[in-house]
Amino acid sequence: MESTRTIRYGIIGFGYFAEKAIAPAIVKSAQSSLVAIQKRSLAAANEKAALYNIPKAFDSVEALVADSGIDAVFIGSANCTHCPETVIAARAGKHVLVEKPMAMNVMEAQQMVDVCRERNVRLAVGHMLRLSPLVMRMRQIVKEGRIGSLVRAHAEYFFNASTSQRRWIYDRKVAGGGPVFDIGVHCLDTLRYVLDDEVTVVSSTLDPTPTAERTESIAQLALKFSRGTVGSVYCSFVAPFRHSTIVIMGDKGVLSARDFTSSNRTLRLSITLNGEAPEEHSEDIVVPDLYKEEIEMFTNSILGNTETPLLGQNGLENQKILDTALQTHQ
Repeated sequence: MESTRTIRYGIIGFGYFAEKAIAPAIVKSAQSSLVAIQKRSLAAANEKAALYNIPKAFDSVEALVADSGIDAVFIGSANCTHCPETVIAARAGKHVLVEKPMAMNVMEAQQMVDVCRERNVRLAVGHMLRLSPLVMRMRQIVKEGRIGSLVRAHAEYFFNASTSQRRWIYDRKVAGGGPVFDIGVHCLDTLRYVLDDEVTVVSSTLDPTPTAERTESIAQLALKFSRGTVGSVYCSFVAPFRHSTIVIMGDKGVLSARDFTSSNRTLRLSITLNGEAPEEHSEDIVVPDLYKEEIEMFTNSILGNTETPLLGQNGLENQKILDTALQTHQ
């Protein structure tokens, strides 16, 4: 018998992203409801709550999580508050879905995993690309061995950050890192998932060199995976438009896809096999609203007490690589 229970969400940090992507995803998701939002200004929170018919509005995280009518929170605030807000929510008994990057550093990420485990609440990180049918299809083809032994894996993602609503993304004390933390982590996590392998060596080139106040704008990461695959990630806030690409090369073939970070679109997976006489074909794959998929998976994990591919532990593994990238840059 299917559960008829609804998971009641509160959104912490109801900014542009939460308003345009996460709130609609919760509203559209089965067995999920949006019952509260938090902004630093109570007047602004009340205004948005009224606009979207959300029952409750708060100006503090503590007040929101104290509400017994809330089961789980989505944390969409600036990166520097992910850890303290997760700790506050977990100690109040709320399940936590936190936007990527998980934290500012490994120490914070570990604290988040530990407190959620201690309080017996679920913790997930918003790496929604793991739920993309395109990405899952690439993982399947790799696992089946159709492109042979893996040789190289590359992902890139860039956009013009001057158009971003998040003016803090260049502030090192608020963001932690620049494109490495913001969009490079999507590339990194997707490569780890498609290859089903872990990074053992990482180095980076960052420009400009980050300071205590300002992040990098452009980054290139060199990776080595445990089974020998050589990997790379390019990410940038300096670009004429938004674009992403992923390429997985084996000794028998190549997989590639443009715009792999997109949702609500039909994307094309290109497959090239057979060496001297290449056999090329493609698959058109419908990718749904990945934010809705993310919310539904988290809701189902709470209701069914099951694990998800978005586990906090996975976010912690990504954070280890991000930290190393910032520490080993040229």
